[in-house]
Amino acid sequence: MPRISAQVSLYPLLHERRSPVIDEAMEEFRRLRLEVRPGIMSTLVIGSEELIFSALREAFRKASRRGKVVMVVTVSNACPVPTHRSSSK
Repeated sequence: MPRISAQVSLYPLLHERRSPVIDEAMEEFRRLRLEVRPGIMSTLVIGSEELIFSALREAFRKASRRGKVVMVVTVSNACPVPTHRSSSK
């Protein structure tokens, strides 16, 4: 299965606390054993195409159950999907 990456931004709307919604999405990514790289404005998730789309769907469903939400996703099969080569420095 080819590896892809998804850059995900999740915006809970009209929530008193945003972090529980975002934390639950991160838990879903990790539950499926995806590589997760949190950032300040978005999270990069790396793994198989099947698992990425499954995780995105479930993360959105769970966030939607908590209230209004916007999820922005950029999917790539080219960047950045790191190779697992060791560097020779």
